[in-house]
Amino acid sequence: MMSMIQPPLPREILICTIARLLDGVRHVAVGASSPIPAAGAMLLRALKERAGAAPVKISILGSVEHNFFTNGSTELFDCAGQGRIDAFFLGGGQIDGQGNINLVGVGDYPRSSVRWPGSFGSAYLYFVVPRVILFREEHTPRVFVEKVDFISAPGTSDEGVYRTGGPYALVTGKGLFRFDRQKGRFRLDSIHPGHSFDEIAEATGFTFEHDAEPGVTPSPDVDELDLLRGRVLDELAETYPEFAAQMRQSLTEIA
Repeated sequence: MMSMIQPPLPREILICTIARLLDGVRHVAVGASSPIPAAGAMLLRALKERAGAAPVKISILGSVEHNFFTNGSTELFDCAGQGRIDAFFLGGGQIDGQGNINLVGVGDYPRSSVRWPGSFGSAYLYFVVPRVILFREEHTPRVFVEKVDFISAPGTSDEGVYRTGGPYALVTGKGLFRFDRQKGRFRLDSIHPGHSFDEIAEATGFTFEHDAEPGVTPSPDVDELDLLRGRVLDELAETYPEFAAQMRQSLTEIA
């Protein structure tokens, strides 16, 4: 186990931020290519078990060890529609200030100059999962745009549209934003250590609300780092072996 005097890695701050955003959920689902959100969910589960609190169920698509679904996305969608998934993660090639995400491509559809994998079930899950956390480690103007080129999943809906789900927060490599559903826009909640407000403002293509002096994202405490660098990395290695190996290598380099 690594010494606890080692400073947290930037990705460890992201993982712990996600774990805190998930606090209070019963069941969190994670996509097949989301190692940092998965680590956040695993950290929350480990912290709850250590504290003797109510257990947290995790479903990671593509995992054998951490997935009780036997029919993939079909069961995921059924479970979400029945209200049995409290949190999910979505990303996007583009995300705008209203919480709209674009998973299709850049340019006027269908003549997109750049094509991405597609929307899949993002719109459905965005409507039925109460706590959708948007996550994108890259924080640049090409990702965070004033208006997405294509709406794969809308952040808000017209009055009278029944919707139990929607954006809860946005976590990037530079900061944490909360989504105000009444105003339909983001508010900067905190800035990650090592970054600044000016840096975030320059890298964000949409306007957002903020305090005069936004706070700093809390760093992981000793208990969080202990679990993250031990149990959580061991669990991650089953589904994301390359990511777990990279994290361990990074910790070795700062030792």
